[in-house]
Amino acid sequence: MTTYFKKGGSKGFTLIELLVVIAIIGVLASVVLASLNNARKKSRDARRIADVKQIQLALELFFDANQSYASSTAGLAPTYIPVVPADPLTVVYPYTLCSSTGYHLGTSLEDATNQALANDRDAVAGQGGFVCTSDAVTGTDAGKCNAADKGTNCYDVTN
Repeated sequence: MTTYFKKGGSKGFTLIELLVVIAIIGVLASVVLASLNNARKKSRDARRIADVKQIQLALELFFDANQSYASSTAGLAPTYIPVVPADPLTVVYPYTLCSSTGYHLGTSLEDATNQALANDRDAVAGQGGFVCTSDAVTGTDAGKCNAADKGTNCYDVTN
């Protein structure tokens, strides 16, 4: 009888075994990364909605003190809000002063199925800001929050 291994057997893994294990780890890693990207989008959207509500509260505090809304969100800090929040991926949230008693504020969400989109204002973005007379609550956005947006998932609030 012929033996192919020395007494005690060989120690270690074959090249095929190592390649199979590396392939399995690669597939599992890609599945985990795909799930993390979706969670990151939802996290950024939740932050955007919270930021818009925080700015909206600061605008109401400004109105209470001045009987008119601020001409820009930059005028809110540091008296009415410590720091004006910025979008996680862009610089500032689109804000349009419609009149001394009305404004339009918004942000673009990455998740088109976000429930917040069904209950927000649905205005059309105009040149340099929102068109203030196009407000509706239909659950469908007719335009982008600003010209640089890639989609029409515009979460916007007014007063």
